[in-house]
Amino acid sequence: MSSIASLPVLLKELKLAGMTKVWQTLAKTAVEEHWLPQDYLASLCEQEAADRYHKRVLRHTHEAQLPLGKTLSSFDFDAIKSVKKTQMTALMVDTQWVQRGENVLLFGPSGVGKTHLAAAIGYALIEKGLRVRFSTATALVQMLQKARAELGLMEALTRLDKYVVLIIDDIGYVKKNEMETQVLFELIAHRYESGSLIITSNQAFSDWDQIFNDNMMTVAAIDRLVHHACIIQCQEESYRKKQSLQGRSKK
Repeated sequence: MSSIASLPVLLKELKLAGMTKVWQTLAKTAVEEHWLPQDYLASLCEQEAADRYHKRVLRHTHEAQLPLGKTLSSFDFDAIKSVKKTQMTALMVDTQWVQRGENVLLFGPSGVGKTHLAAAIGYALIEKGLRVRFSTATALVQMLQKARAELGLMEALTRLDKYVVLIIDDIGYVKKNEMETQVLFELIAHRYESGSLIITSNQAFSDWDQIFNDNMMTVAAIDRLVHHACIIQCQEESYRKKQSLQGRSKK
């Protein structure tokens, strides 16, 4: 029979960091409150699960590269009235759309909070245990172009598959040339019905011929994105512009 003195070593060997932190404190409480052995074990397991969840959220948040502070609680729904808080909350609470590989498309002019909303969804999904990755469209396309030049495009696309949701910010800033639009289209086609995309754009679909240099590719890309998608229109005047004007009026 093992002695109590060996317990810290055993917990470390089994990589039970959460239990290691609290077993002594909980043992004292268990004695004082006359817990049953199974109650003590259950409390230890709860602490271990909570510790692992916290570490997982921190790890996934770090790798997601989301903009800092862009959560739902910090979004000003009074300023952007075209976006409904209930709709955004639903996307964060019920994640079945992610399991089905559906998309979220956010449209509107610059400064109306599209990136903020996309990031807020990302933070909420991470707390649900899902892996997310945020990138500007320009940076993502450059990475895929480099992979293609090195004959590794398919490997790069496959590596992105570990993220069940890929957030592509400002798709309208992709340059209209064959190399950039081709890898962007291949990404969209690759994730069709298998991985979710959250895309922000300051250009309506009718203007996407300015992104893709081929009409057939434009139609095919839009068709894949909207087949299973939630489309959110942010129609107000730039929120950043309003804040700037308010700041000036106070001087």
